[in-house]
Order: sequence, then structure tokens, then C-alpha cells
Amino acid sequence: MAQCDCGATAGPLGVCADYYNTILAEEQLDPEMYKWHAVVVCAYLLQHPSRGHEKYLDSQFRWLQFYLDQGIDAVLRLRAHQVARNNHRSRASYDMAPLEPYPPLPAGGPPARFRTSFSDLPYGDGGFILDGHAAYGERMRTLASATAEAWKSLGPGS
Repeated sequence: MAQCDCGATAGPLGVCADYYNTILAEEQLDPEMYKWHAVVVCAYLLQHPSRGHEKYLDSQFRWLQFYLDQGIDAVLRLRAHQVARNNHRSRASYDMAPLEPYPPLPAGGPPARFRTSFSDLPYGDGGFILDGHAAYGERMRTLASATAEAWKSLGPGS
């Protein structure tokens, strides 16, 4: 059975990248599902850091912690705040202040395994929203929690 670079075995859709790309495609058709976009991206790149840019992993780790601490509505507000600051007329930079209270990314990663990975996500009639948006949101919380937990197990942040 194929194994993903995060240590997970492939699921019915394939390796985690296949799940991730399918989620991104489904999000484009479902604004309610898109609410978890930042969580999905951060969790995927923290579980598969070779697919992203190392310089962003710390902020992605902090975003996940922010989400786990304050919830999806706070993430949506912060995302809207960041988009407004990024407006070419505002000339403001990315605002790290809301993420500063959270511990930095631990050194020595990535973790070898995660309690939950993308290839563990159920998929069926209705795609990833097969049993509703609330259940999908709970699965995203579980995925985010497993990701943050595995990184935190490496020790203190750098």
C-alpha cells in the first residue's frame, strides 16, 4: 500500500495530496466549506512541509493554534483583517500581532506521523461534506489538533 511523506497510508482517493487537491476543488463550489480553507492549507503544509515554503511554516503553525484556541469565526475575522491590510491602497504589512501569543514552530520537524492525516478523511456521496458542514468542520478541527499536537511533541519552539 502506498505511503505518503507524512507517514500516512493512502486512502481510497490516494495519498494526502489527492485528498488536499480534491478538497480545494470542492471548496470552489461550496462557500460554506471554504470557511475552513486557511485551516486546510495550514494543516496540509505542516503535515507535508516539503510541499510549501519553510519560511511560512511558523506562521502556519501559529494560525492553527489560533484556530484551535479561538475557533473558525475568529479565523474568518482575522483573514478578512489581513486581506484588508494587504490591499494595495493601504500599504500595510501582514499583521502578526494576533498570532504572537502562540508558541513558535518547534525545531527538529517534521513529525514522523500524525494521529490524523488527510487520507483518513471520509469521502462519499456529497464529497467531503457527505454528512454536513458541521461534521466536516469537526473533522477539520480534529485534523488541525492532530497536526499541532504532533509538532508540539517535538519540544519547545525555536
